[in-house]
Amino acid sequence: MMQPTAEPFVVEVWGKLAGVVLKEGSAFRFHAVAPPFRELDGAEFAIPGLARLAAARLDPHTRDGGRSFGSASHSASSLPL
Repeated sequence: MMQPTAEPFVVEVWGKLAGVVLKEGSAFRFHAVAPPFRELDGAEFAIPGLARLAAARLDPHTRDGGRSFGSASHSASSLPL
């Protein structure tokens, strides 16, 4: 059985909870909690920030040009880990 080695990282995009990232071995695994972020469920990332960037790319605000990707990644990365 795997023992958690660190606190989970909460991933939010534009104020919406996208999922949590848990440290598993040398990687961070994303666990989605809402659509459209379920596409990333189970994906592994080298650092938690990459999971935030990937979630921001899936957000409709980012895809439809309603907000810039730069702003989305800045907003998500300003959250405490």
